[in-house]
Formats: sequence, structure tokens, C-alpha cells
Amino acid sequence: MKLQLLRNATLKLDYAGSMILIDPDFGPKHSRPSFTGRSPNPMTELPVATGDILAGVEIVIVSHLHADHFDKVAQDLVPKHLPLICQPGDEEKIRSFGFTGVTPLIDELTVNGIRLKRREGNHGSGAVLDKMGQVMGFTIEADGEPSIYWAGDTILYPPVTQTIEAVSPDIIVTHSCGAKWDDILIVMDAEQTVEVCRIAPEKTKIIATHMEALDHATVTRNDLQTYANTLKIAKHRLIIPHDGETLHLTAPNS
Repeated sequence: MKLQLLRNATLKLDYAGSMILIDPDFGPKHSRPSFTGRSPNPMTELPVATGDILAGVEIVIVSHLHADHFDKVAQDLVPKHLPLICQPGDEEKIRSFGFTGVTPLIDELTVNGIRLKRREGNHGSGAVLDKMGQVMGFTIEADGEPSIYWAGDTILYPPVTQTIEAVSPDIIVTHSCGAKWDDILIVMDAEQTVEVCRIAPEKTKIIATHMEALDHATVTRNDLQTYANTLKIAKHRLIIPHDGETLHLTAPNS
């Protein structure tokens, strides 16, 4: 399989013969307001033209409707006929954008031989949860491919740990920028990402994304790598890709 990080949470996944686009955010640099006054968002340009990103895409997954996961530009550019998988409760809103093949991931779903299962996530804790709204993660499996747990916009809390223990995935994709809202952590930071490395089986590769694109983030790629180095987390276990970078990944012992 191949996994390309485009920017923030936007991934293009070549998996089991299908091309999957996850959480498309296509807005130009500085096209949306700042969260903190530090910078308009997104803070970086897409490293690849949107036409090239969309080339070959057969399945779209939208984890939730925050602008940095499915923005107005992507809503306009993503072909409306493509199968689009979302969390329960978002399907009618997405259909209102003109999409005709919307399916909520209520529990489990198989598409093109790819098995998807919805996983719980908490986009923060305490009072901020109501402001952030519902989100989802998911696991992906297919014969002959590494298993993936895409944790999504979540902090590290018991259901995430339980998913890791139950699934024993080959790959975990984390959102690791340490973004805060009302001074409360709403996605994983360096400490929580490294804790995922400790919780996960030795075989598991952790791919840290959702970094250096939004102005309410508190952790850079260098911050995360430095913290991981101090705790002797091997670089082959914690991978921190740059925007546009493509990773070639295989199942253990394949």
C-alpha cells in the first residue's frame, strides 16, 4: 500500500486496488480565518494540485465536517458521484452539497473488498466536547494489506487504547499537532503520541499527521521528533511525514 500525506489530515491511500481520499481540505493558504490570531488558515499551501490529488480516487471518507477536514473547496471539487463514507449524522448535510453516493459508517462496511469499521473518538475533553461535536475514527483491513487504525481528531483516552489493544493494527495514523480550544487539548500532542507508541504492539508503525497547518496547533514536527528522541522511540516506529510525502508500507512478514 501507499499512503500520501497531502496536508493536515488529508491523505490519499492506495490500498487493496482502490484509491481512497480521506478528509479532503483543498483551501488555498490563508483562505480561512485564524483561530488564535497567530495566522490565517491553512498556514501552508497544498503540495500537489487538486486535479492530481483527485486523479484515480474511487472512495472518499469524511470523518467530520470541520472545515479543515472537508472544506468548501473540496465540497465543490470532489466529484459528486463518488462513494462517500461519513459518520452517522453527517449524511444529510453532505447530500445537501450534491453528493449522491453518501453512506454513513454506522458500524461496519465493506467497499471493494476493503473492510471499514467505525471507531470512537473524543475531540477534546470536558466542556469543549460540545463545541467540537461528534467525530469518528475507523479501522481499515483487506486481504494482503497492512491493517490501519486511523484515529482521527481525538485525544488519547480509553476507547482509543482499547481499539489499539483489540485490533493490534499494523499502522496507526494519529493527529498529533496538540491543537487546543479554550486552552483544552482537542487532538493528541507529543506526549500522547509517544504514549500510543508505547501502547501499540512492537510491529506497529505510528504515522503522525495533522501538523504545521493550523494556527491553534502547539506541536511541530520537530517538537514531536525531539520528544520522541528523548524517550528513545525508534524512527522506524514513529514516522512523521512531510506534506506531499508518500510512504510505501507493507504488512509485517509480507
